[in-house]
Amino acid sequence: MLIKGFENTPIVAGEELLALPGFWAAYLMWLSQTEEHDASLYPFGVDGADADAACDALGDADHWPVFRIPFGDGHTALVLGRNFPDDPETEYFITHPEWGRHGHLATVSGHQAGPGLSWRELHHIARTPDLNAPGVHAEYARLLLLLPALGDQDLPEDAAAVLGGALAQAGVPTALAPPLAVALLADHPLWEPAEWTLPATSPLSASQEPFLGILHCDGYMSPRCGTSLAQGITREQSNRLAHALGTWPA
Repeated sequence: MLIKGFENTPIVAGEELLALPGFWAAYLMWLSQTEEHDASLYPFGVDGADADAACDALGDADHWPVFRIPFGDGHTALVLGRNFPDDPETEYFITHPEWGRHGHLATVSGHQAGPGLSWRELHHIARTPDLNAPGVHAEYARLLLLLPALGDQDLPEDAAAVLGGALAQAGVPTALAPPLAVALLADHPLWEPAEWTLPATSPLSASQEPFLGILHCDGYMSPRCGTSLAQGITREQSNRLAHALGTWPA
């Protein structure tokens, strides 16, 4: 069983697909599309046939690839291609063995939901692999796999440089990686960049005060707008999640 709750679906470990020469073009090309410019293979520096082969593997209706990204304290971010023939989608969520449900981050489909991660969280997860758990451990690949869930209006000045470095490690030609990074961060095709804030506490809230450390998103399409990332978990579990995400202690 790769994912609790998905026992009756054709899920397979997807990590071996990362070795396909056209994988990153197939996975990320759509993210560079804007109202002014169509998505293009050119910045990725790959052959069209390789990109097509990777697309076929990612979209295989009989084999739904899941990419496991283990990080702090037993948490795992998951990227799951739910390859329904008529309505495929990619789900982004976080899981933990002690939770009774998954923490929904984002959905990329015709019924999209997002953003699901701030840059702060994305960058921290990428840099904190759990080397004892199965999945993707290379920092650049972890960053790129979770990139489609990003939506942050307050990107740090070095965000494009960090992403450009990851793209170069993934095989994007050195000269093309920096402008591609800028394009991938510029305009998300599915949602607007959002503001991420920590919940305010009140001396009058008593036991009903919000869990500390878990960022809230102001994007109205986001699963993290006004709700906890993993509803139903305890305060102690929420504190551990916030620490694993790098957002608490502040």
